[in-house]
Amino acid sequence: MEVDKDLQAIQEVRNLCNKAKEAHLAFKEFSQAEVDKVVAAMAEAGFQASERLAKLAVSETGYGNVSDKIKKNHFCTRDLYESIRDLRTVGIVREDHKNKILEIAEPLGVVAAIIPTTNPTSTTMFKSIISVKTRNGIVISPHPRAVNCIAEAAGVMHDAAMAAGAPEGLISALRIPTLQATQELMRHKNTDVILATGGTGLVKAAYSAGKPAYGVGPGNVPVYLDRSADYRKAVADIVAGKTFDFGTLCSSEQAVIVDAPLKNRVRDELRRAGAYFLQPEEIDALGRVLVTPDFRINPEMVGQA
Repeated sequence: MEVDKDLQAIQEVRNLCNKAKEAHLAFKEFSQAEVDKVVAAMAEAGFQASERLAKLAVSETGYGNVSDKIKKNHFCTRDLYESIRDLRTVGIVREDHKNKILEIAEPLGVVAAIIPTTNPTSTTMFKSIISVKTRNGIVISPHPRAVNCIAEAAGVMHDAAMAAGAPEGLISALRIPTLQATQELMRHKNTDVILATGGTGLVKAAYSAGKPAYGVGPGNVPVYLDRSADYRKAVADIVAGKTFDFGTLCSSEQAVIVDAPLKNRVRDELRRAGAYFLQPEEIDALGRVLVTPDFRINPEMVGQA
């Protein structure tokens, strides 16, 4: 008998959320030293797997390039760890004797983490590390186009955490990603907070799920160059940001607004940096390829060079 895929996916969500809740209840009793041991192991394992995961991500999704995805994986593991290593997340984290206030860190519970196809492995490791640092469990919903590389990244996080003493079930990823499964994950009784990275519709759904939610949707980043700016450095930064991982970052620059006195100098500097200015007929031709008839970005053209 054929089993309905959506029903399988929903049941998988329920199983993983229940396991994550049980694991969280055990993990919340860990000391700061025990938590930090687990986080350090996760960050190091992710750093060591950065190249392999970058290759998997590019191979599966067709987006971006391996060298820049390695850099993103490095940033979201070892660099992230260095920035949060000394952050206290257990017990009393601040004392204000003057106002007689104690700040006590308390985990939320289970994190529902929605992962995009543009930055799949780096985002998976980033959300896993910050969730565990704050003594939360995490259940990951992968983009259908990046299921395998996200599962592999989650596996790296899971295995490192388990080896360092974390309870089983603290970190997991759905293997049957469907729209219904993601909705079930965001609304499940054991989900306590949502970290959603993806398209506009997904972020709106996260904010409408009845849970605390943090959403990151599509970027549309403008740059303003004032006449007082170091325009050569600004142009170099703009081109570097726009071309990094073939423009898959939502923070990459999308438009440049230039103060009139700098117009010609910035245009020349952009050309020297490798930028190309389209002719009107080229704009129309490119638009037909990049934008679908219903005015959406053609996903097959994202992250290409």
